[in-house]
Amino acid sequence: MKNRFKFCVALCLAVLAVNTASADECKLTINSNDAMQFDQSEMVAPANCETITIVLNHTGSLAANAMGHNWVLTTAANFQDVANAGLGAGLDNNYVPVDDDRVLASTKVIGGGESTEVTFAASILSADEEYLFFCSFPGHWAIMKGVFKAAS
Repeated sequence: MKNRFKFCVALCLAVLAVNTASADECKLTINSNDAMQFDQSEMVAPANCETITIVLNHTGSLAANAMGHNWVLTTAANFQDVANAGLGAGLDNNYVPVDDDRVLASTKVIGGGESTEVTFAASILSADEEYLFFCSFPGHWAIMKGVFKAAS
């Protein structure tokens, strides 16, 4: 009986470790800086993710109103229109058009030394679609962008 209990505890701990590893794989981190750059031009979420969390770090020192960054996800087809619409939304709305279905996920605008994150359902992504992430702060989206993929 004692060995059976030890086996059950070991099995439960192993299952928890696997589930934790899967959750960690679904949490992706990207860094931005005062030189208007992301440290990645492609992000890939594992296929087994039910939700995806993006953590955005600003490794610079400038304030959000001077060199702020956010992370916005949209389809490649909607990228430029969403980026342009973000200009009119202003800093109070994180340069993201309000209630715009073309915006699949977005973070707030952060300044140097800050971090933020967004979590979204992986089910919103389609294998048949191309996705881009970008910073919608004015003037940044032309440089600060990349491809987002959900692994199949």
